[in-house]
Amino acid sequence: MAGHEFPEPADRKRQVAEPATPPLAEPQPRQSCDPAFRHGVVVGFDGSMSSERALAYAIGMASRSGSGLIIVHVANRLPTTVWAGCEPPVFVDVPDHRTEVLGLELACAEYLSEVPWILVERGGDICHELEEVGREYEADAIVVGSTHGIVGRIFGSVAGRLARRAQRPVIVIP
Repeated sequence: MAGHEFPEPADRKRQVAEPATPPLAEPQPRQSCDPAFRHGVVVGFDGSMSSERALAYAIGMASRSGSGLIIVHVANRLPTTVWAGCEPPVFVDVPDHRTEVLGLELACAEYLSEVPWILVERGGDICHELEEVGREYEADAIVVGSTHGIVGRIFGSVAGRLARRAQRPVIVIP
């Protein structure tokens, strides 16, 4: 019956919804995979000599503070477009078997037996990923080796960029 409304019974009152304001969604930090490593020491490691020195320092730091060691290896990512005249490059993950090799080397290393440690693999910008892992694990510090060579001078070192943007102490080992 078009045009006719049936009144609702008095005992069935409609609840008027207040205008819904979506709650402000604050980014929640991801919980670490293993809570035993919260407030540990994050160290960037790629197998180079400077990262070996950073790892040695981080082991001592974690041992003295009684915390865990989070070893981070950032895998390579390659641009799929050319910079000149194109849109910003899109990055693709390239299988990086180096992490497996580093993991095996670290598993056999006797010097790591004095502290609990885990190896975390990430892909992307090294500075961003180290800071992100530090945030996820609520790390007390991030330890990195210094960059030597012309690439570091031209593009800026990872240690320098990380020290400028990190929200926690960054220790650079020469």
